[in-house]
Amino acid sequence: MAVLEIKKYPEKILREKTQTVSEFNQELQKLIDDMIETMYAAPGVGLAANQVGICKQVAVIDVSVGNAEKSSLIVIINPEIVHKEGEEASEEGCLSIPEYTTIVKRASKVRVKGLDREQQPLEIDAEGLLAKALQHEIDHLNGFLFIDRIGRIKKEFFKKRFAREHAPGNE
Repeated sequence: MAVLEIKKYPEKILREKTQTVSEFNQELQKLIDDMIETMYAAPGVGLAANQVGICKQVAVIDVSVGNAEKSSLIVIINPEIVHKEGEEASEEGCLSIPEYTTIVKRASKVRVKGLDREQQPLEIDAEGLLAKALQHEIDHLNGFLFIDRIGRIKKEFFKKRFAREHAPGNE
């Protein structure tokens, strides 16, 4: 296993819609293992394959980060949100946009279908942090970032701050 490089905003791959996984082979299993190790090392609660430069519909999530005794690791391949309910606004951040958090509105409950790493059907009914993490990672797999879900004024503030922080001489 290996810790992979996490791609950072504004890298192009973060805006690409990922490809459906059809081959469940050793290469996929290694990618999943490496993504899990990378997520825990970051540390984060979720990671999508395009965040490590791979354009495939694979995500790993563990909302128990920091509590090794209660691991809730989920590996989901080709995920799709099939039901949303309610709305909740809460603070969100992203491993691909370090040191920036903001309030994001998302569904408070979701049902997600996909496949597990053994190609078995997986259906997850989630609320709270898990619902938020599933929506966040599925957004990644569709080429969206959490900053795409904030208002125009907040987004302009983010862009100005990002440009200022990443101007030549400030890195």
